[in-house]
Amino acid sequence: MNGTHALNNMAIYQESKYVTVLKHIAFDALHAAGSRAPHSGVYRCEGCGVNEVATSGHPLPAQSHHRHSGLQEGTIRWRLIVATR
Repeated sequence: MNGTHALNNMAIYQESKYVTVLKHIAFDALHAAGSRAPHSGVYRCEGCGVNEVATSGHPLPAQSHHRHSGLQEGTIRWRLIVATR
């Protein structure tokens, strides 16, 4: 998806009928770079907002996946933002 979208660091969708809002502890956990994804879905880097897709049981992107600028604190930490079934 190209263009200057105002929400560049957010997962986006076209049809709301395909997603459901759910409050669950799985969305609260932070995961280290390179650790195994506990759930399949879209993960967001807490430091810079980069989104990546991961499959349950497979490694999340490693620390070398991308760099943070001086304004972005800490190591790469991944949070599940959209889970798939």
